[in-house]
Parts: sequence; structure tokens; C-alpha cells
Amino acid sequence: MVQRYVAIGDSTVEGLDDPDGRGGYRGWADRLAEKLAEVNPDLRYANLAIRGRVSAQVRAEQLEPALALKPDLVTLVAGLNDLLRPKYSLHQTMTNLQVMHTALISAGATVLTFTMPDLTPIAPVTKIVRGRLLTYNNALRVLCRRTGATLVEVDREPICADPRLWSDDRLHANSHGHARIAAALAEGLGLPGADGSWRDPLPPLEAQTWQNVVAAEIGWLRAHFVPWIGRHIKGVSSGDGVTPKRPTLEPFAAAVETSG
Repeated sequence: MVQRYVAIGDSTVEGLDDPDGRGGYRGWADRLAEKLAEVNPDLRYANLAIRGRVSAQVRAEQLEPALALKPDLVTLVAGLNDLLRPKYSLHQTMTNLQVMHTALISAGATVLTFTMPDLTPIAPVTKIVRGRLLTYNNALRVLCRRTGATLVEVDREPICADPRLWSDDRLHANSHGHARIAAALAEGLGLPGADGSWRDPLPPLEAQTWQNVVAAEIGWLRAHFVPWIGRHIKGVSSGDGVTPKRPTLEPFAAAVETSG
């Protein structure tokens, strides 16, 4: 039974883009905490994740505070922001993850993580980093076997490439997507009532005209890709000035249900 659950990592761990109904974000970590609290009402939960963080920053900023909380479960997801950097190093990313896995597991925590879905069918521009993503996932599999971390391989499931699970920016899950991830992790932990239904497909998508497809791509480039490029040229991170949403272990209170 999990008593202390700590989530560390980047924006997906923080909960983007899953509104909590109160001006913040819920996300799969909060949703997993809710499932854990159903098993143990005395659960304490902290979320130290901050959007935009690369693995080196997660290691430098979040590992020690997480260890200080003496968790028995840690969800750790980091590395996607590394993939998007021009000077990406798979070796350095995996070294950062290994240091964190080893430290947390040595302290008595179960470390839970998952592979990253290939979003090329949803956002064709991500094809430029697809090779990096595939090697990252394979390296993460090897790393988890070495460290003993629990790995949920969501990238192998076709449902994860369904655009209806992703937000308008095509990089973050929406509420439905976060609910599916939480269910996958609950199954990975063997929680009571958890099963493989998170893999179930949605009804078939309606066919779109090429005009609608082109308009959607142009809209996405203007609203998300161009601003992202601009931030990185200026050296600005989406996480600048952001602090952890749950910096200390607290009893878990379920968020307001929105969608998904």
C-alpha cells in the first residue's frame, strides 16, 4: 500500500493540458493519486514537476527534494524536452535518468515511468525527432531492466496515437489522454480494479477534407510551433517563474472532474 507518492519531471507530470477547473492543471499524476487514495485514504501526495524542464534540470532541482520526502512511490518522466534540443545527447539523458532511478530505488521507493508515444501521425513536424524518440524509448527499456524501475510501454498501444487524446498543441495529452495514462499506470502498479481497458480504441474518426487538414496544420503552426521556436531562439522556457504545484506531501483531495 502506497503511503507517500511523489511525482517529478516535466510538463506532462505537471498536468498540461488537463484543466482542474480551478485555473490549474490536474494531469495523470493527480488522477493516479486519486486511484491510490481509493486504496489508502491516508495517502500523502506531492508533485514537484515543472514544465519545460530537461532531464538535467529535473535531476538538479527535483531529485533531492523528492528524496527528502521519503516516498515509497515515485513517478518520474523526463527526457522529451531533451529530444527537442539541437545538442541532444541520448547518453547524457539516460545518465541523468539512471542517477535518479538508482537514488530513489536505493532509498526504498518504487520508480514508475512510461515510454513516449510516437506523435508523427498527429503532428507531422515531429518526424524530425522521431529517430531520437525511438532510440530514447529503447534505451529507457534497457535502463529500467537495469535499475528495476517499473516501465509501462504506452508507445506500443495504437490508442496513444489517436488525436482525440491530445490537446491542440499536439505535444500534451488532453483530459481524456491523461485519464488513459493514469489508468495505464494503475494497471502497471496492479491496483485493485485496474485493467487493460485503457487500450480500448475510440469509435472511428470521420474522414476530413484536405482543405480542413491544411487549415488545421496552418493553424497549429501559427498558434503553437512558431511561438515555440520564438521562445527557444530567445532562450525562454515555458517553466520560467513556475513553481511546483504540490511541493510538500499532503493528503490528496480529488480535483473537480472536467472531462475524460
